[in-house]
Amino acid sequence: MHTLPRLRTISLLQHHKTSLPITHITQIHSQIISNALTQSPSIIARLIEQYCALSSPFATNYARLIVDQFYRHYNGSSPYLLNVLIRCTFPIDSILVFANWVSKSALKFDDFTYIFALGACARRGKALWEGMQMHSRVIRHGFVSNVKLQTTLIHFYVNSNAFVFARKVFDEMPVRTSATWNALIAGYCSRKEHARDGLLLFLDMLVGNCGVKANDTTMVCVLSAASRLGYLETGVIIHGYIEKTICDIDNDVYIGTGLVDMYAKCGCLDSALNLFVKMRRKNVHTWTAMVCGLAIHGKGKQALKFFNDMANSGILPNSVTFTSLLLACSQAGLVEEGLALFHKMKTKFCVVPLSHHYGCVVDLLGRAGHLDDAFRFIVSEKVESDEVLWRSLLHACRLHNDIVMGERVAKILIEIKPGADVDACDRSEDYVALSNMCASAGRWEEVAAVREVIIDKGMETNPAVSTVFTW
Repeated sequence: MHTLPRLRTISLLQHHKTSLPITHITQIHSQIISNALTQSPSIIARLIEQYCALSSPFATNYARLIVDQFYRHYNGSSPYLLNVLIRCTFPIDSILVFANWVSKSALKFDDFTYIFALGACARRGKALWEGMQMHSRVIRHGFVSNVKLQTTLIHFYVNSNAFVFARKVFDEMPVRTSATWNALIAGYCSRKEHARDGLLLFLDMLVGNCGVKANDTTMVCVLSAASRLGYLETGVIIHGYIEKTICDIDNDVYIGTGLVDMYAKCGCLDSALNLFVKMRRKNVHTWTAMVCGLAIHGKGKQALKFFNDMANSGILPNSVTFTSLLLACSQAGLVEEGLALFHKMKTKFCVVPLSHHYGCVVDLLGRAGHLDDAFRFIVSEKVESDEVLWRSLLHACRLHNDIVMGERVAKILIEIKPGADVDACDRSEDYVALSNMCASAGRWEEVAAVREVIIDKGMETNPAVSTVFTW
């Protein structure tokens, strides 16, 4: 093999910002070995980044082997290359790499190691135990004063839905930056059940002597909390605060979109539209916020008009845009328009349909009473998570009192093997629905048989609840 000059080999790696094909990376790797560059941490780090950018198990494993081999022949104790590997790989791989090196105890981890590893746990979302183990090591190794690391811990706990631990870390921090405040505020505001806590924390940020000012990120988070809770008055106050202290809304697409979303979801469509028109720059999220607001409030035809204007302005819709549009068509009874949108989404805009898109189409057909079409749609599309679709169709059958189709759908639901994330209550309700369908048809022997199955399987059914108000 022809050996490239040493500087040329380095240049090939350092100046390629985008991912290279696997064949090119392996060729450069061979040149690194030929030029005796295997002990250069910066060169090996760039090589690892290129392998990990391929997003394939083979490339990731190869990157791990390179790191292992480097530390076997290199006497230094710096975790620099390990940090690069943890930062670049998929979250699950990053967690496994960290755990593997903890067991080896060959390196003394620095604060960046924990920042990248905890960041992987945060992105994973289902790694609470692993992240808590890392947290204990952070405390033992004396990194509790590192603000960036503590902020990453808050981000991790928030993503793991462990808000009590996130707040504890926050309260115990002697120094907090705007990123620290935003990490917890964003976490609270992203969930409706904690949105009020996010608004209260924002108030503490404003009136307390914390020495930190709210920024664009803070304002978008609290606007989302106001929209989730339907707190229009709070949203108006935040709007006024933004205009006085933060920015010119007409020129800030980030905050402008947040305000459009808040007003639209709170039902003030005129205010949302006025803001939308005044904005000098709009992106796909701005258009989607307006379309979503119209969809929520049953303005199907207006939502479709906005979609056409959006396409004419050169902004390509995304997955969320189509979810809102299909929802708008469903609520407005625009069956033909909704089906045309679904087809256009796949063919013209190359947006891959997700389970909620299929669900919107089934709901669209079911609401309109096109139960046979909805049945054929579910069968033809072969969606993996089709339990939800069948339940949606079953609801439509009960709505339109189609006992024959309802019984057919209920039996299909019962025969489906439940997934790990399916609530046992949902399964019992399938049997109850079948029982009710049989009862409506006067098939009492079948009703008794179904209820006997419910008892034999030990299923619990939710009793009906009636609320009586007394004055």
